[in-house]
Amino acid sequence: MLKFRNLKKKFFATVTAASLGFSLTFGAPVTTEAASAAGSLIGIGIQAAQVSAQINASIKHYNTTEEGRQELYQAFQQKYGVSENYQYNAALDRIMANLTRGVAAIDPTIKDKPYLYFVSAQNSVNAACSMGHVMMVNAGTFEKITNEDEIAAIVGHEMGHGQKDHVAKGQKKYLQKAVTTAVAGTALGGGIITSLVADVALVHSVAHGDRKFESEADLLSFDYMVHTNYNPGACAAVMQKFVELEETSKKRSSMEKFFNPSDHPDSDKRRDAYVKKLYEYSGNHATAKGGVVIVNDKIFISVAATDGMSSAERSYFVLGNLAAAYHNGQNKKAATVQNGTVLLGNQPIITPAANDEDAYAIADRLNAIK
Repeated sequence: MLKFRNLKKKFFATVTAASLGFSLTFGAPVTTEAASAAGSLIGIGIQAAQVSAQINASIKHYNTTEEGRQELYQAFQQKYGVSENYQYNAALDRIMANLTRGVAAIDPTIKDKPYLYFVSAQNSVNAACSMGHVMMVNAGTFEKITNEDEIAAIVGHEMGHGQKDHVAKGQKKYLQKAVTTAVAGTALGGGIITSLVADVALVHSVAHGDRKFESEADLLSFDYMVHTNYNPGACAAVMQKFVELEETSKKRSSMEKFFNPSDHPDSDKRRDAYVKKLYEYSGNHATAKGGVVIVNDKIFISVAATDGMSSAERSYFVLGNLAAAYHNGQNKKAATVQNGTVLLGNQPIITPAANDEDAYAIADRLNAIK
């Protein structure tokens, strides 16, 4: 999650090393032939159009061909390691299966390029989608975020990047500028350009460099989630988790670096954007703020905190259930209590925790204001 200036600095160093015939640290190695050619051609100018064509060809290779996709997939696994944790892998399999159906409901092109994904051995909270729909979710994400719906919201965000080819678009724009600047007076062969593209894809797959991409991926995650059985309120809830992390930590943690890197909008704004989507999804009937859920402009419930969630974070799950209920017409039916859970029609709304109101009191109030 590096700022673009750091990506650019790293890339310039990579270009320089390649032009001198040095082997690269990551990605596909520079061939002896290409390195030799580069060394012998130092000082010979190369037209920007030629460089641009080479970059486009390399990006196309990694982004659209099965051979290139597999190369990136194997490079990611080699660099970041593969977790053998059964529970984490099973959870990611479930999430990907559910979200793939959700994506396909609005974007059938996913069938043309299925995701290549794995749980990495890294302990930080992070996920990444590179070119070619190559995706990884760190083991640390599953360890530190135990709610599967919230992890699904994270993965949905990355799939939004994948479906819109954000990484390929971002790298094409910035690599062309970086290469033409860094190799002025130097001729680079196609093999070297291909290696450079692979290196940057591997090291900087999540440095999209454009807040518009991040906002689009956020909203796409919501759209995918509502076509699954996951609670769409998890999108706002996981952002709220991060907001609270920021408030209690002076230093940026590994979780913050995922949720709010330099090329992302502020986390509270991302949360509020999700709340707006939930309000619209409910037909403008339900919203939430500060742990209080509001229905038809009337206070429905002040949600209690639990050991695992703050009042605010938990309230967004209640809001997600209400939004689904209204969207699917369940509000036309009565609110009832079954096995301790408040339902609106057949949609579960909330299972009261120790410090919440009684389920029957909650159901009565919902019937009065719905």
